[in-house]
Amino acid sequence: MKMSQKDKVEWRRDQVQQLLAKGHYNHREISSILQIPKSTISRDIQYLNQNAKNSIRKYVDERLPEEYENCLVGLTAILKEAWSTAQQTEDRREKIQALLLAKECYSMKLDLLTNATVVDDAIRFVSSKQKEEGQRQRQISSEEEKAKANGIVIENQDNSSDDIQGSEEEDKQHVRDITSTTTNQTF
Repeated sequence: MKMSQKDKVEWRRDQVQQLLAKGHYNHREISSILQIPKSTISRDIQYLNQNAKNSIRKYVDERLPEEYENCLVGLTAILKEAWSTAQQTEDRREKIQALLLAKECYSMKLDLLTNATVVDDAIRFVSSKQKEEGQRQRQISSEEEKAKANGIVIENQDNSSDDIQGSEEEDKQHVRDITSTTTNQTF
């Protein structure tokens, strides 16, 4: 069965992603392993990085608030059932277990509610990075337009072609740390 061009690109990017996950950060090394030009590998890594950024933004903007709300609703339902069980049972052990569950639910809800600032921080962090990226892109476009107007040809001087940009990785890690801290403190 013959692969379409789109399938080939997806396969190649999947292979690049797997090599990155295994610690092969050098573009030349990946290029050598896959027998694909270094410039293609660079474009693929840039594409993968952008996809990762978009996924994190989407998760923080859309999924995280929804999951947060689901946790609160679920804990409230468990709390209600724990109190109902504690009031209806005659068995002291069952009553104590239900009260312990209620206590744990209160503690978890308090953690979620007091950590709401962490969720807000994560959302603000992603928003500020989006604004910074937009400003940086506008600045680059403005500089390129000025250079073209003056008859100067600008070559792409992307010094990060051999390594993944550290600041992007730090941004991703920061959001992972924020969401992990919230999750770990909650559960």
